[in-house]
Amino acid sequence: MVKLTAVEHPPPSPSIGAGEKIRIGFFSFTEVTDPGAHRAYNAWHQLDHLPEQLPIPGIAWGERWVSTPACRLARAVDGDRLASIHYVTLYLMTEPVTETLRAFAALAEELHRQDRFFEARRSHLSGPFDVLATATAGRVRVSAAAVPYRPGTGVYVLVEESSSDEPEDADTWRRPTDQQALVAVDGVAGVWSFAARTDGVGRWRPGRHRITVCYLDGDPLEVAKALRPVLESGRDDGTTTVFAGPFETITPWQWDWFEEQAAPETSG
Repeated sequence: MVKLTAVEHPPPSPSIGAGEKIRIGFFSFTEVTDPGAHRAYNAWHQLDHLPEQLPIPGIAWGERWVSTPACRLARAVDGDRLASIHYVTLYLMTEPVTETLRAFAALAEELHRQDRFFEARRSHLSGPFDVLATATAGRVRVSAAAVPYRPGTGVYVLVEESSSDEPEDADTWRRPTDQQALVAVDGVAGVWSFAARTDGVGRWRPGRHRITVCYLDGDPLEVAKALRPVLESGRDDGTTTVFAGPFETITPWQWDWFEEQAAPETSG
């Protein structure tokens, strides 16, 4: 079982925010349900959908990464819930959180009305997550708060789920994982840790999940290999890892990763 060591000290308060102005990370782990629609999906998201989110005052940044066929094979954990996903999207949001999430939801409804939503997709985990803590590798000159804006090769994402519903365990599963062990791995530029909000803001119910995002500047497949010993060490902190794997940065108009898989077979 893949585990990450839990830190021994309480997490920073979301109101203080280890990510400086960023308070929320809104995630979507997405499957494209039509194998032949990846190019259309990427054109829609990068050229239409994502640009419309960024003018919302409370959205500071948005990015999406792809789990290519090679990335899929490099997953350390591929649980049933997230096994079919192809992409992960992350929007970084500032205060006022409630108003930002309302504007985010209202824009989605308006785009639906304008028939500007992509239908051949399914989100298997989505919702707002509090920023717990951030860290940066010593070799990287920018601050941990700036790492998401630094150009990168991709991300390595871990999704952990609380294995207990007991209220007294809430502080345990919301503690960030051992970020220093992760940033010590070559190719990891920085790490941000998130935990699902428990206040039920909006229509999203992301459950009792914790997400760790390693921002990469090395080859995602090579970093995935180097991370395995770190992920396999540690102690049980009341969570179960349900996903762990690399994603690549998406270059606009270079969306052909799945086209060979989608091509129909021809008889000789």
